[in-house]
Amino acid sequence: QHGYEATSLADLVEATGAKAPTLYAEFVNKEGLFRAVLDRYISRFAAKHEAVLFAEGKSVDRALRDYFTAVATCFTSNTSAALAASSTDIANTIKSRHAMQEQALTQFLQQRQAQGELPAGRDVAQLAQFLNCVLQGMSISAREGADFDKLMQITDTTLRLWPQVLES
Repeated sequence: QHGYEATSLADLVEATGAKAPTLYAEFVNKEGLFRAVLDRYISRFAAKHEAVLFAEGKSVDRALRDYFTAVATCFTSNTSAALAASSTDIANTIKSRHAMQEQALTQFLQQRQAQGELPAGRDVAQLAQFLNCVLQGMSISAREGADFDKLMQITDTTLRLWPQVLES
């Protein structure tokens, strides 16, 4: 709700109902709690999102739309844009997650290129970087108050432009 930096231990105690000593015993500090939450998010949702992306029987466009939709539903908050320099470890953890997301997109596009659904000469790593950038922008928009419909407008625009992106 307040972002990583602005959230105090008192906020965490109030939100979780746990006592401060319990939080310290379980997570050591705020960063430990954040890492645990991020790890849970990744293990819980990332695999589901990737399953949507790699589902058989879908066109590239449909798989990307379904993936963007699944990811957009999870954009309830974004702390990465609000991290201060003191949060280098957390920022690196989030960067690592972004890299994992980009790698999943690269693998998906490589697979579809091998199946002949994408132009053979197209740099799929560059395409994945573009798509990941759009997803990160959607995340920031969600943090700034964009609702699901706005995020889907971004998805629709991206996919409308997709044929032109493939040609360039």
